[in-house]
Amino acid sequence: MALVWLSWSLYESFFKARAPGDTDYHAANRLFEDGDYERALEAYRDALDDDSEHIHAQRGLARTLLQLGRYDESLNQFNSAIALEPDFAGSYANRGILYDRMGHHQLALEDYRTALQLDPEIAEGPHWLIRFLRNQPERPPGIAERAAYLANELLKPVSERVLRLPEIDAEQRSYKK
Repeated sequence: MALVWLSWSLYESFFKARAPGDTDYHAANRLFEDGDYERALEAYRDALDDDSEHIHAQRGLARTLLQLGRYDESLNQFNSAIALEPDFAGSYANRGILYDRMGHHQLALEDYRTALQLDPEIAEGPHWLIRFLRNQPERPPGIAERAAYLANELLKPVSERVLRLPEIDAEQRSYKK
């Protein structure tokens, strides 16, 4: 196993051809995972300077702006990513999270449903290994649960709706593939 891992690491590091922007994109991903969103933002922008249509960097930039609370900029990035690759469920799931945080719950529900229609497996959320690496023993609430909750709440009269549960909402993480 160690030999396989070492071989793969060497191939990825030294021999695999990289497209313009890939190096900055991978650096940005590491910074994002570490929670260093300001530096991740810079690195994603550097990747996009090398290739303005680097779809993975666009998605990463949108997720980072979401984490930084820069919602209007994040929405523009998600819209650009969706325009480039309209069949990628993760972009809809993340834009749904953004809409949810912005208080646009009907739009969030529509995006969650689109994501689930495009890729039903997205409802499973992060793989157990990802949760293990994040020290997250319990599966966080996913978009399927959130969509069902929103659909139920939006049926109620406005005065009876509870659309935000901050302690639960804070556990929802963006999707990355």
